[in-house]
Amino acid sequence: MANPSALVTLIELAVKDSDDAARRLGEALRAAEETEKKLEMLLGYRDEYASRFQSNQANGISAMEYRNFQLFIDKLDTAISGQQTIVDNARHRVDGERKSWQECERKRMSYDTLASRAETARQHKENKRDQKQMDEYAARSAMYKR
Repeated sequence: MANPSALVTLIELAVKDSDDAARRLGEALRAAEETEKKLEMLLGYRDEYASRFQSNQANGISAMEYRNFQLFIDKLDTAISGQQTIVDNARHRVDGERKSWQECERKRMSYDTLASRAETARQHKENKRDQKQMDEYAARSAMYKR
């Protein structure tokens, strides 16, 4: 079995790594949420602009206004596409950070299990030693009573 102090050191390091991974995961989740909100805002703005254009179109618009609408919608679509890429990258980062955190947690739990087994083995050894001492004491007491 590993040296108890070495195991304690490994557990402390694993806890620190796990905490760091959890912090990075939290940051990645917040960043992903922000990118998704920006995407929703762009999509909402596009829908709003398109519906406004539809209502203006019912009243009649010039070719220049139509061309400006098309150019602006194209720019919005480009921005939406770019933001979708950013959202996908943020989600990918969240997945990576989640896997990293899970791996750190597995390692920490493994060390905790080793420490628990070492403690159980130590207690078993101590109980065995105590039982042996009690048996010897009982044997001596029985011998002296004769």
